Formats: sequence, structure tokens, C-alpha cells
Amino acid sequence: MTVKYTLNELLIIVAAREIHNDENIILGVGLPTVSGALAKSLHAPNANLMMESGIFDFEPLVRPNHIADAMSCRGFSCSTDLFTAFTTTYRGFVDVCFLGVAQVDKFGNLNTTVIGDYFNPDLRLPGSGGAADFISYSKRTVLTMRGGNFVNKLDYFTSPGYLEGGSARDDSGLFPKGSGPSMLISQKGIFRFHPETKEIYLSEIHPGIAVDDVKKDVPWDLMIDDNLKITEPPSAKEVAFIRKFAPTESAGNALAIELATANIMKKMAARQQS
Repeated sequence: MTVKYTLNELLIIVAAREIHNDENIILGVGLPTVSGALAKSLHAPNANLMMESGIFDFEPLVRPNHIADAMSCRGFSCSTDLFTAFTTTYRGFVDVCFLGVAQVDKFGNLNTTVIGDYFNPDLRLPGSGGAADFISYSKRTVLTMRGGNFVNKLDYFTSPGYLEGGSARDDSGLFPKGSGPSMLISQKGIFRFHPETKEIYLSEIHPGIAVDDVKKDVPWDLMIDDNLKITEPPSAKEVAFIRKFAPTESAGNALAIELATANIMKKMAARQQS
């Protein structure tokens, strides 16, 4: 019997399934940390969870309030600094990073800086932080989009995906060969990137969502996988873990944030059409 779950829980669980045993993972606060805790508890006990601040191999106790929240851990193997965390990434030791998306184009380039004109913005966003560094040098990047937009052109280029597509990222000589975004998890489905063109395509669709519901959010002719799948629903164990570990990520505060973000994005979409 399928357990009832919220959309937010589904996103957390899908992200957690991308974490494998013995991988080094940089996690941000919020959804990524809950995904990391879930993975470490249920299927990847030897995953090395890392905070941007330099806390390595931590054992989550509760959801962190910030990137240096050592009090949220049962313990950790090493506590260092931002410089070491970033240089660890530059040297190729980070397997996976998770990044949130405000705007994304068809080649996985990201904007998390500003909506509208930079000097007279409609909305000022948090900016890059470590995002540009992590997507540049991690072996792969998982993108999460809870209220962002697909756009033909970013209002601001914050973090590099596959640049102009094709071999552009590798040809630039600026990034490790084969790195870049591997997937994007949205509220409607799972997207991946074509191995040659690097254009994003719909790989899986969440239960109850129609393909046309996805396509109407994308301003270009979205590619659909010939073998389009339905996202595997959460198990009772996965849902139970989230509700115990971080109940506000199931609903509560997280739901309020999602509703506010959705309202902002609706206004942005109306502005772009006017």
C-alpha cells in the first residue's frame, strides 16, 4: 500500500536516492541536509556528509540552522574551515553537491542572484555563496527547484552548468572533465541532461502530473525521454524518517516558504509576459 506523502517529502526522498555509499557530499541547509540524513540512515551509512563551513563526516541529529551548526550533529570526524572545504572541492574530493535553483536555462546554467535588472531588481536573491565553486568542481551536481523558473536567458549568470551546451563546458578548460549538473528535481518531475547536447530533458514525472503540466512551465520545446517513467513513490520508512527528523520540512515552515515562493514566481511570470 502506498503511503500518503507531501510534495516536499517527495523532493527530499528523490534527492536522498542520489546519495550513494562512500561518497563525499557537500550539503546546504534545508532540503539537502534532510536528504543526506535520510540517505545515511536508510541506504548509505558510509556516505561522508560535509558542511560548507568545514564540518566533515557529521552524524545529523536535527536539521541544521546554518552551515556551521555543529550543535545539530551527534558528532563529526573533522572540523576545519571554509578555505579547506572549498579547496577540498577544487582538488576533486567532492563527489556530489546539491544546489537550489531560482532560474535555470536549457543547459543547466543557474541564477540565484537577482530577478530583473541587477541595479533595479524585482527580487534580490541570496547570491552565489559557494554555489559557483561547488557546481564548478564537484564531480556531479544535483539541482533542486521548489519554486524557480525555466528561462531562455538568465537575468543574472550566477553558476555555470554546461554553458552553451555540447562540449562547451569541457572545452573551456575551466572545469574538471565530465563535471556539471547531473539532474534537476522539480515539483513536477525529474530532469536530466542529454549526454551529447547537454540540453535538459524530462526523465521522470511525479505521480498525478501530466506531461503538458510540465511543458507549460518551459519556454522552449522540452525534450521528453522516450522511456519516460513515473517517479517511484516514497516508502513508509522514508516518509517516517523525515517526519521524525525534520517535521517542518514535511509541512509547517517549509510549506509556508513554498507558498510564498510560488507567489513570487507567479508575479515574475506575469511580469515577463506583459
